Amino acid sequence: MTCLFFNVEMKKLLFVCSQNRLRSPTAESVFSSYEGLEVDSAGLDRSAEVPLCSESIQWADIIFVMEKSHARKLSNNFQPMLKGKRIICLDIPDEYEYMEPVLVELLKKKVLPLLGTF
Repeated sequence: MTCLFFNVEMKKLLFVCSQNRLRSPTAESVFSSYEGLEVDSAGLDRSAEVPLCSESIQWADIIFVMEKSHARKLSNNFQPMLKGKRIICLDIPDEYEYMEPVLVELLKKKVLPLLGTF
């Protein structure tokens, strides 16, 4: 069992990829079970399962993108809403299946240290 220590305030994490079919839904699933976190996911492409909208950006405390190209697209399409938002690129390529164990471990390895956990 993993013990995590967060501030009393919930952290709202938004995970973004292109289609919202593999990487970002995996991240949402993995981190939704952690105490102190609220998690959502979306895709930047119009054909995404859940397309990114301005409400999701406004809701999030931290926005995690999977690739640098996602950060550029996010900035190009939603610049006015990103003021004061923390955007982090995880550098996770589109080569994993949904909930693939290697992807799950990679997400934990990259995200948890950024949240002040160990």
